[in-house]
Amino acid sequence: MTKYFLPLSILLLISFKASANFDVNANCIQAYKNILSFKLSAARQQIDREKATHPQNGYALLLDNYYDYFWMLSTESKSDYDRLKGNKADRLDKLEDEDKASPYYNFALAQVQLQWALLNSRFGDNTTAGFAINRAYRLLNDNQKKFPAFLPDDIPLGVVTVALGALPDGTLKSVLNVFGIKGNISNGINLLQSVTARLPQSAYAMYYDEAVFYTTYLQADVVNDPQAYTKMQQYTARMDNGSLLKSYIQGYIALRTGHSTEAIKYFDKRPEGNEYQPYPYLDYLTGLAKMNILDNTANNYFNKFLQTNKGVNFIKDTYLHLAWDALLDGNIKRYEAFAQLAKTKGYIYNEKDKRALTEIADPQYNPNLLRARLWFDGGLYEKALALLKDKNADNYSTVHDKAEYYYRLGRVYDALQRDSNALVTYQQAINTGKGTSYYFAPMSALKMGNLYEQRKDSNHAISYYNMAIGFKNHQQENSIEQKAKEGLKRLKQ
Repeated sequence: MTKYFLPLSILLLISFKASANFDVNANCIQAYKNILSFKLSAARQQIDREKATHPQNGYALLLDNYYDYFWMLSTESKSDYDRLKGNKADRLDKLEDEDKASPYYNFALAQVQLQWALLNSRFGDNTTAGFAINRAYRLLNDNQKKFPAFLPDDIPLGVVTVALGALPDGTLKSVLNVFGIKGNISNGINLLQSVTARLPQSAYAMYYDEAVFYTTYLQADVVNDPQAYTKMQQYTARMDNGSLLKSYIQGYIALRTGHSTEAIKYFDKRPEGNEYQPYPYLDYLTGLAKMNILDNTANNYFNKFLQTNKGVNFIKDTYLHLAWDALLDGNIKRYEAFAQLAKTKGYIYNEKDKRALTEIADPQYNPNLLRARLWFDGGLYEKALALLKDKNADNYSTVHDKAEYYYRLGRVYDALQRDSNALVTYQQAINTGKGTSYYFAPMSALKMGNLYEQRKDSNHAISYYNMAIGFKNHQQENSIEQKAKEGLKRLKQ
């Protein structure tokens, strides 16, 4: 009996040790939930306690990386990025020594790669991001073959698949093409929507909030799903009201989908207290939402963001909006001062800041068109329409303003589902703006392609998508071209 018992006991010990290398215990689960709620101080204590109590637990290494990732999301600090990015290699080295038979092995390695790739790209380190995405993609595909029932894999795999499909031509896409990696937006978003729906009833329900975080963002910002706001409301209904991530998701998606009034309510209701990591970005977003409805307290939030923010992103865009506010007040001296700050302060790692720098170099905004733009962004479509219809293109003296007038009017008609009117005014924007460096003509061609695609008129849709691609050397060229190519891809399927 003894000769059989001893090898069996050794086998059990080996098995226990291997599985314990990724021990997702109650303390780890709570630390993970606190990270996603932006309760980073409590999470740090729990992670440190886990590492002291169970030093061989590889899951604590993954939690360390989640902590750094959410810390960076909250600070946007370049100095923090430079200080923390060295942690990546050390964690990967340690994780590679963990239990290779666990589904968490490749998952953990891939998450470290992906999270740092997302941070790399935020600070313009696109080549490093490209290599990291390549490694994450391969690890996740391998894991999916080995452990097809391991649902957490589908979250980063969906993100990578969408991101790769949405990349405009450029350095990062070129790096990934070398590896033969191509994404697909539709496949990626379908994977994310599926895993988001399945997680609550699964053994991996703890990952639900993370799935919602990525799914809602990509639905609104990349896919431009017309149901993104409604889906967000459904997804976030089961999230904890004490989570700052929930408030961010609700407010951000509301803002991005023309619901600025609702966005303000979400941000106003966000949980507060010393247990939450400071998140100045939410003040910036609140400022945007308030400015979209011409609320005169918007400046308070922009100024608070500038005072408390230690990061490098959204600074130029904040000064641009402060300049716009001065312009709408008729204070040209203050406008010029903020315009100069938009040019000289901040950085251009972020797309919003790049566009801010471009826009502040454009001719001074016509206040009437600016109000219409802001009201449109805020979802006040009828107010924007009334403002625009009060004048016509002949009331504007420059080609820039005439083309923008038609474009803004087309966008409002489009949002109000007055498709025939939208198509006419978009075409007028194309006729007026072609040959300039402004985005009004190519964006109008893209929007016409969208409308014809919705009407199942493939011939016209293809024609206008190709027209959008054909415009060169203009603002937002990469973004517009990528979206037009995605439209052509959909029509070929």
